[in-house]
Amino acid sequence: MKGNGYKFIFLNSRELPQENWLSYFYFSNDIFGQSWLWFLPVLFLFDLIYFFSSKAGISLSGISLKKAIVLIFITGLSNSVLMAVFDFSGWTKTPVIDFQNERLVIYFMMFLLGGLCFKLKVFQSPLSSKKLFNIINAASWLPIMLYIALLIYSLIKPDEPFFSLVADQILIRLFFHLSLLCLLYTAITVFRLHFNTQGRFAKMLSDNSYSVYIIHIIVMGFIASALLNINMPSLVKYGILTISTYIVCNAMVCFYRKLTN
Repeated sequence: MKGNGYKFIFLNSRELPQENWLSYFYFSNDIFGQSWLWFLPVLFLFDLIYFFSSKAGISLSGISLKKAIVLIFITGLSNSVLMAVFDFSGWTKTPVIDFQNERLVIYFMMFLLGGLCFKLKVFQSPLSSKKLFNIINAASWLPIMLYIALLIYSLIKPDEPFFSLVADQILIRLFFHLSLLCLLYTAITVFRLHFNTQGRFAKMLSDNSYSVYIIHIIVMGFIASALLNINMPSLVKYGILTISTYIVCNAMVCFYRKLTN
């Protein structure tokens, strides 16, 4: 397919995958750091910290949800600004664990927030009002657009700050975190309002989800390799790969559970 003299390779390309699929594994310590699996050992580390903190009597149960959100927002924003100003962004890579420097504190704060919500039984109580949801849903576009605009400006004109180098970095991170907060609240509330039911099939998928997450890269690699030399458009291949990976992974997990029960 051609348009304006340019060839859209992504539509004509019949090669899938586009690189050695072993690069997606944990032990392939490439530039992106264990690809999507990098968060698993970090999550395990969070679990250990949470476990030993609980044993030592350190807990967030005495803090209200509103105070926790404010504290997490300020901590995450401060961390992001410091990372940008002092140029600490990037990856920390070790033989045992990898993590993205600017995300680690934010992820840990969200991990703690999830634990607090569980203890306070936040999601077990019905929504008292949709007013806050409607306000955030209507206004969330503003921090998102401001973040994108300032980010693009900083990339196009890195030597010409809009205000100043420090002020621009603070504003970019501020709008970024406001966007995250709005989108997180909106997504959770939408699911609480419209998808807060669970049938037999949904429960099965929920029970399988973590195991599917662990094995899906391996399964996807084998299916993608089988599709590699088949002559069909790459977009069709991606559709087949996505659906078949999801079905095969869930089937494997269900079969394993039947064998072990």
